[in-house]
Amino acid sequence: MRGWRLSSPWPGVVLPAQQTSIIPPSLAWGDRTLSLFRSLSTVGVFTLSSRILGFVRDLVLAQVFGANAMTDAFFVAFKIPNFLRRLFAEGAFATAFVPVLTEYKEKREFSELKGFVDHIAGSLGLVVLLVSLIGVVAAPLVVSMFAFGWVMGEQEEKLSLAAEMLRLTFPYLFFISLTAFAGGIMNAWNRFAVPAFTPVLLNLALIGCALWLSPQLQQPIVALAWGVLLAGVTQFVFQLPFLGRLDLLPRPRPAFSDPGVRRVLRLMVPALFAVSVTQINLLLDTVLASTLQTGSISWLYYSDRLMEFPVGLLGVALGTVLLPRLSRERAAESPHDFVHTLDWGLRIALIFGLPAAVGLAVLAGPVIGTLFLSDVFTPDDVRMSQRSLIAYSAGLLAFILIKVLAPAYYARQDTRTPVRIGVIAMAANMALNLALIFPMQHAGLALATSLAAYINAYLLWRGLYRTGVYRPLAGWGRLLLQVGSGCAAMGGLLYFGAGELGSWFDMGAGERVLRLGGWVVAGILVYCGVLIALGLRPAMLLRREVH
Repeated sequence: MRGWRLSSPWPGVVLPAQQTSIIPPSLAWGDRTLSLFRSLSTVGVFTLSSRILGFVRDLVLAQVFGANAMTDAFFVAFKIPNFLRRLFAEGAFATAFVPVLTEYKEKREFSELKGFVDHIAGSLGLVVLLVSLIGVVAAPLVVSMFAFGWVMGEQEEKLSLAAEMLRLTFPYLFFISLTAFAGGIMNAWNRFAVPAFTPVLLNLALIGCALWLSPQLQQPIVALAWGVLLAGVTQFVFQLPFLGRLDLLPRPRPAFSDPGVRRVLRLMVPALFAVSVTQINLLLDTVLASTLQTGSISWLYYSDRLMEFPVGLLGVALGTVLLPRLSRERAAESPHDFVHTLDWGLRIALIFGLPAAVGLAVLAGPVIGTLFLSDVFTPDDVRMSQRSLIAYSAGLLAFILIKVLAPAYYARQDTRTPVRIGVIAMAANMALNLALIFPMQHAGLALATSLAAYINAYLLWRGLYRTGVYRPLAGWGRLLLQVGSGCAAMGGLLYFGAGELGSWFDMGAGERVLRLGGWVVAGILVYCGVLIALGLRPAMLLRREVH
């Protein structure tokens, strides 16, 4: 093969000696990138709908329940199965399952593919069913492990209430794991809309239970636990007809000896930790926050929810779209396309992620005040939540970059390297937690998580660079200058224009909404204006390089 090198980080694949195009005319980079944009837009639109409804949900929760001991108990009961969902179902399982499923899709007969899907459904279902049953039976012990500050403080009422709600929320793990399984299949077939829409059902269930079920119960907050359980069942059932259309509705048959199942399990074991280091760090924040003043867990929750809006809208959407694409390019032994796809994802993360971080940090107080200020969510709650939101915003770009870089490892079925990196990031996060919790209280926990995320992202990038899997394409220097200048102009405008936080408390709710919306629009226009003035055009994102 003329013009090819003999060495490569890709087993069995050699790379071109010169960086010349090897893309056939029918697969021109612009066409493939347009397809990526289309998929990203689909996931982004539905994710945006879900996140907006999630804001409505949090607004309802703040208005109905406020930030107190009862909400602290619910957030612990919800965070535990939600953490396991992200760690196990949507984290380790998705990253192990999709590359293997893609390989079956590209290289095997349909009968083999269908058998693999049936065996995975049975094996996964059995495991998460057992875990869910253990969680229900051992609910008081599990709560004590994740909120040991309450045990030390002898806060029996909080512990008892959280355990009662955990018995209702833990089965959510079973249903949402099967939902993630169905979503992984549809993503591998480029059916992104249904999995992206499904989280809307969780928000609807929680809103409905908060407004209509809670007044009927002796302990109103328990209605939210029932909402979580209802959402899990609904999300799973909603996906089934769409699997049927692909002729992939599974007949669950546990088969841990099946070669495909064993491959997924081998990839899952290290990925269980690596893919969700950020979530583990956030959970550690909750554990340590239980030792601080009442309300700390709730302040971290609300600021984390706001930080997750851009992470979900951009980071999760990018990861969802990139993993099956990178897996296909890996299966097709096309390292040239792999590099271009990953480089494109990193550019998109920078162009949209950095201004989101700057804007969220500068407008942290006005955003929280506009969304949550009420008789039960006081100005002091707004100020305390603002501190942790600013700290989380500092790490927003890193959280998004992790979502882009990690699929490059998982597409190559390498889950061990992210584990090693995750261990380093976890250790750094714990050390930073202990260093920052005393001078900064709950905000120190948030800042520690952000700093650890940058360590994680940098090590992921360095690993790809050192092994030669990724080399940045031309144009990064100019892009950094363009994006940095745009963010500086936007940040300055918002900082001096938004004014003191106290002035927002004197406004009515409608006035706060209009004022916040006006500054958000102004910031976007300034940022885009600077990018255009410095020569960046949207069409350039469809080219191989952004000049």
